Amino acid sequence: MDYKSLLFNIDIPTGHDPAPGALLVSEPFLHEEYFNHAVIALVEYEPGGGAMGVVLNNESDYSLQDLVEGVTVKQPIPVYCGGPLAGDRLFFIHTLGDIIPGTQPLGNGLWVGGEFDPMLSIINDRYELEGNIRFFLGYSGWSENQLEEEISKRVWAVTTMPQSPHDLLKGDGDPYWHRAVRSLGEDFRGWLFHPQNPMVN
Repeated sequence: MDYKSLLFNIDIPTGHDPAPGALLVSEPFLHEEYFNHAVIALVEYEPGGGAMGVVLNNESDYSLQDLVEGVTVKQPIPVYCGGPLAGDRLFFIHTLGDIIPGTQPLGNGLWVGGEFDPMLSIINDRYELEGNIRFFLGYSGWSENQLEEEISKRVWAVTTMPQSPHDLLKGDGDPYWHRAVRSLGEDFRGWLFHPQNPMVN
């Protein structure tokens, strides 16, 4: 029996068009290390050109305290693995707006990047990070036409951000992916029956 055909209807639509601020939800049979049950926020996108984003739900083994000096908060601040490229670069998405100089709007109340020293001050002032700020090591990137080709092959479903920007920066792992799949609608319901670890049944 072809279990992939049973669980994953390849004729389902791919969802919305990709754009900065859109989300890419990986199909359940994509077992590549960085993208297994991944949800990616597109940060940059040019039709027919390249694209760049960060995996939102893959927590790394690092804390922010491991990577930067000057953090006075004692509780470890999680850092997420944004993708396989530039693993020595730190990125962040937040809800703080342009009170962070140099930040860029991502849409729906979310912002990306900006000067780190003002962000560090906010962190050390014990600002609530969960649902407001998320840090990433590395990013995910696509060359010209690569993302469009992968979407056409149903590697990714494209959806919009949740109505609440805080929801995007809460949760992680497989439950985060399942939440994103449920937001795609009934056409994608079959994806929910495929475990992240194929040895689990």
